[in-house]
Amino acid sequence: MTRNLSILALSVLLASAASAQDRFETPITAEVLPGWVQSDGSRMAALRLTLAPGWKTYWRAPGDAGIPPRFDWSYSRNLEAVGISWPTPKVFDQNGMRSVGYDNTLVIPLRIEPKHNNQPVSLNARMELGICSDICIPHELELSGEIPGDTPNPTPAIAAALAQQPYSASEAGVRATECSISPTSDGLQIEARVTMPSAGDPEYIVIEPGPGDIWVSEAKTKRRGGTIVATSDMVNVNGGPIALDRSAIRITVLGSKYAVDIRGCAGG
Repeated sequence: MTRNLSILALSVLLASAASAQDRFETPITAEVLPGWVQSDGSRMAALRLTLAPGWKTYWRAPGDAGIPPRFDWSYSRNLEAVGISWPTPKVFDQNGMRSVGYDNTLVIPLRIEPKHNNQPVSLNARMELGICSDICIPHELELSGEIPGDTPNPTPAIAAALAQQPYSASEAGVRATECSISPTSDGLQIEARVTMPSAGDPEYIVIEPGPGDIWVSEAKTKRRGGTIVATSDMVNVNGGPIALDRSAIRITVLGSKYAVDIRGCAGG
């Protein structure tokens, strides 16, 4: 029932998009920030998104009320691969539903692998994202920029965004991460238990199951002494069983003081 209500709520938000775009000038601007060359030949660059006051956009795992961003790099030249480093997001309450994302200015660092190290990269990105205020608008951005291969000095805005990433499990003092998985009528339920110091009250956990078309409900999170416990339901959006790789499970703890990025979840 919760999943159906979430899907219905998102459908209502999307249904208003056409009329909303007629009434509002899109309250977002975007640009490519060229960066620097790293010792292994890869390049650092970034996408900078600037939102009008009162508007927000979403993190890679946006929550039940959010619209996940999608990227298309296929029109770029001399580009082998792109790695995205997301800064720590905020938790928003949206009409009684939780969403995870950003407001004001967002700088998304990119680690770019060129096909040929001695040539510049022409980065041409197409980004599908949601932007929200009182209404939510699915929107598409097109960005382009030249990423040179001869700049050794870090760009301050990109370096600052990299410093805003969540801590790793070891940096945050995570002592154990265990997951129990049990079947439900239409999928699986996962209970994640993370033993770690407090990240600052309130604490929220976001569970990402890894590859596959898997819908994950907003985690019910509570702390029991030195352990945070979070429970989510998982459903294959195409129907059928779920193939879950524990090593691909990603757990993010979002606290008022800091965030933690945890990769993999052992049986428990």
